[in-house]
Amino acid sequence: MRRFGLIALLVVTIGALLAGGALYVLGAVAAADVAWIVGTVAALLPALWWVVSALLRGRLGVDAIAVLALAGSLAVGEYLAGALIGVMLSTGQVLDDYALRRARRDLTALYERAPRTARRYDDGTPHVIPVDDVRLGDLLLVPSGEIVPVDGVVRRGVALLDESALTGESLPVEHSEGESVPSGVVNAGAAFDICATVTASESTYAGVVRLARETEADSAPIVRLADRFAAWFLPATLLVAGLAWLLSGDPVRAVAVLVVATPCPLLLAAPAAIASGLSRTARHGVVVKGGGALETLGRARTLVLDKTGTLTVGRPQVVDVVPAPGGDPDDVLRLAAAVDQMSSHVLAAAIVRTARERGIALPAPSDVREEPGSGTTALVEGAKVRVGKAPTAPRSGWEEAQRARAALDGAMTVWVTVDDRVTGVILLRDQVRGDAGRTLRRLRAAGIDRVVMLTGDRAEVAESVATVLGIDQVLAERTPAAKVEGVKDEARRATTAMVGDGINDAPALAAADVGVAMGARGSGASAQAADVVLTTDRLDRLADAMDVARRSRRIAVQSAGVGIGLSLAAMVVAALGYLPPAGGALLQEGIDVAVILNALRALTPGLGARRRVDGRTDALLRRFESEHAELRPPLEMIREVADGLTSPPRPDALARLRRVHDFLTRDLLPHEHEEEQRLYPAMGELLGDPEATVTMSRAHAEIDRLITRLGRHIDLAEPGGPHPGQLDDLRACLYGLYAVLTLHFAQEEEAYFSLATSTRE
Repeated sequence: MRRFGLIALLVVTIGALLAGGALYVLGAVAAADVAWIVGTVAALLPALWWVVSALLRGRLGVDAIAVLALAGSLAVGEYLAGALIGVMLSTGQVLDDYALRRARRDLTALYERAPRTARRYDDGTPHVIPVDDVRLGDLLLVPSGEIVPVDGVVRRGVALLDESALTGESLPVEHSEGESVPSGVVNAGAAFDICATVTASESTYAGVVRLARETEADSAPIVRLADRFAAWFLPATLLVAGLAWLLSGDPVRAVAVLVVATPCPLLLAAPAAIASGLSRTARHGVVVKGGGALETLGRARTLVLDKTGTLTVGRPQVVDVVPAPGGDPDDVLRLAAAVDQMSSHVLAAAIVRTARERGIALPAPSDVREEPGSGTTALVEGAKVRVGKAPTAPRSGWEEAQRARAALDGAMTVWVTVDDRVTGVILLRDQVRGDAGRTLRRLRAAGIDRVVMLTGDRAEVAESVATVLGIDQVLAERTPAAKVEGVKDEARRATTAMVGDGINDAPALAAADVGVAMGARGSGASAQAADVVLTTDRLDRLADAMDVARRSRRIAVQSAGVGIGLSLAAMVVAALGYLPPAGGALLQEGIDVAVILNALRALTPGLGARRRVDGRTDALLRRFESEHAELRPPLEMIREVADGLTSPPRPDALARLRRVHDFLTRDLLPHEHEEEQRLYPAMGELLGDPEATVTMSRAHAEIDRLITRLGRHIDLAEPGGPHPGQLDDLRACLYGLYAVLTLHFAQEEEAYFSLATSTRE
């Protein structure tokens, strides 16, 4: 209704101004004055209402100046000036309304498309029900083209999902049976079934909708500054107008001063720029809870980061299964996965996933008991199996050796006991995010002076991640209460942003000046405590949001400052009698339009935004990134084979070496060669320097050399395996391959694959 009312006001004021102008040209001066008076009164009445409404809310804004200018123009007979002020006021209000609606469009789109119905199976047949009626464990059908109603797990079929509305990801994402899918995404493929894991109100998209609504519940400090500005600008304007009248004896000068002071550009520019920033962050897959959070994010100088799920992918992978002397690694993994298939812990999921990937059949456990923070116990095939932390009994030399290895590798350990006897240990490692290094460099370039890692993990694990990423300080082995104190200490020194994703991060997020939750996989508690939520599971979106926040604040201040400066200059000119009311109205109209249009620049990407990647190169990056994900797990086989090269060699040593060589020549080398031929030329063009990929090409040459050397060793080996004189060089060759490939993969993922786009600009 407000929109149509403002448009009607604009039509009336413009019509009155044009009609009066036409009558004046025809010589009907009195009739022209009547038309201009109608336009002036048409604007005066709603302006009076706006002032009264503001007073009822305890505020006195600069709309009062507009009322005085309109009334003053009627009092001194400056009817043309009054009509121009009416057009100026209505135009400014329409532009301001358009700017705010345009800026909020992306946020509004989030909750307008929220799922409202679901198709639940009852007696084997899907029936349409309200989405609020979905309960935990319901089996739901998701037809092609429809929105996933609640979070769930794929039970039948393959889910090909368009996740662009939630994450900004432009390409469909495939989810196989057993994988989790979020609500609010669109089925871009064939129909599939899901099992609901939460209710509609607890689903991912419902949380995003709540966050989107909260963005309108707060105003930025710079917007609140506009209210404080009005407190001195209004009396200052009245003072200048009064002095102009008093010193000149001409009331027209006072009206002219009031005209050029109406309305205040700060009140128009600041909300438009901040709302534009909120809209742009939403387009990047970042929901900011109001202008205040956006403005504070733009001022942040210290960044505190949780480790697991924030700097690392939050999806640990099994790197080795070590049985106790005389044991079998597959049996250790089978028993552990049998117990862990009943647990929701992230490490349990990794163990079960690895067992299934290796084709191990899992027996059904019974009498399952899970102790949070300790482990899970169950009866498996008549034996009591416990999976979790190391037992407190005295440790053997073998156990101490495994603990030392885990510390050196920065790995997590899951111990498996059968009838209270340690039978093996499973080593897991959480990979550093491929985009973490580039994101931290961008954040430092954007103004972050200090980066702190705050984690409950062991110090040696945290330090290994911090060394790779160049983090300034590590605060490890911290409880949730200690995390809060750590954030408060940093906040006392500088404006601090905290990033986390777990339930235990929620208090620390609330303690920071601005809390950022990794909401795509983070807990509901952390999302509620945070001021900013990354709806996509990409850390680089934080850098995007900070770029937008700083630019929006800069544009708001710039627009307001220039507009106010021009208005003050025009007031002085009007007070001296060199600017009549009609001319002042036209000038002020131009100022207002200019500052609003300038504020809307916050909707566009700035020069500091992340590097643009063309579609062809982006497709290459995505393809090779996907191949990396498939090739990385088998790399561990290289080290395992090197570890097993004993003297005398094992009977299967040659077969194991051939298996490694087959993987390297059949799967890995074609990938590396195609990168050299297709990806690296594209990256050289993108980065503007053909030499930018030279170091990567040198790594390819070293990989080729070592694989060739391994092949020659296999050719020289005796039928029973490599002879003793080959063992040292074989181990060096395999360990060298493992080290070069691990480093090379990490370099490509950080330097190249992190450039793959995931948002539509």
